[in-house]
Amino acid sequence: MDTITTPKLTQEFEHRLSHDQWEHKRKVHQRRVNELLEDYLDKRQHHIKNPVVDFLFEYYQFRPSHLARWSPGFGVFLEGTEVENVLQINELQHTSTGAYIDPEALPENRYSSLRWILALLESTSGKNPSLGCYGLHEWAMVYKTDRIRHNYVPLRFSKKEIAQFVESQPVVCTHFDAFRFFSKKARPLNKFKPSREKFIDMEQPGCLHTNMDLYKWAFKMYPWISSKLILEAFELALETRKMDMKASPYDLRKYGYEPIKIETEEGREEYRQLQKYIWRKSIPIRDKLLKSYRRLADYLGI
Repeated sequence: MDTITTPKLTQEFEHRLSHDQWEHKRKVHQRRVNELLEDYLDKRQHHIKNPVVDFLFEYYQFRPSHLARWSPGFGVFLEGTEVENVLQINELQHTSTGAYIDPEALPENRYSSLRWILALLESTSGKNPSLGCYGLHEWAMVYKTDRIRHNYVPLRFSKKEIAQFVESQPVVCTHFDAFRFFSKKARPLNKFKPSREKFIDMEQPGCLHTNMDLYKWAFKMYPWISSKLILEAFELALETRKMDMKASPYDLRKYGYEPIKIETEEGREEYRQLQKYIWRKSIPIRDKLLKSYRRLADYLGI
């Protein structure tokens, strides 16, 4: 008997795509990834670093080739026997008439990760944004230290001027994965003490790193999360990362990025408005991720 006729699985298919439909979506996805990354990948092949985009593939560790792979996500049935030859996805369950991403293929040792990410997304979604950090985390990472992450990029200010500016502003970082890269001398200046244990409690949707992380939470559950949603999260992360680094003390003009001068009142207001824009843009992506995570968790009974 064809696997898809079982009652449980029949209820889970929100969409059915003909061969032409899913093949079109796959090609559109790959074309969009190529448009976004062609120039970057060409320069990377020639060993030209990019402190903005490198972060998205080195820190997040989801390679460009992974981003280019297409998956319909959980709950979609792909019609046609050609699926097996086109999509090289181990979690595909094949039937006599097509294929689908099998939720049962998620290993049980990843259930706790799914629950944790779902709790994080739910918690963050229910909070109001805080928009008063002005991107000082990047300044705090180079505060009174010789260990500078992007040591091949010039700074816009001397070390003394950076220290004076950091000390003149309230440092209010709530994101642990930014705070942990603060210089040793900068950490006591932060109003909050983020930690891995308090990660969920301290996350808030106005934080740039929280919104960049939507990309991480999307690809963490590939192929059950659709490639369309992963790409949406990546595009948000790319836009957010550009803003993040433009507000930093690094001089990125040779990469085509004019600074957001948070050392001025006008620059801080510009940052605040852009931060609000990123937060609003993150809302539908977070909502779609939540829906996808909940459906998968509900199906698996976890």
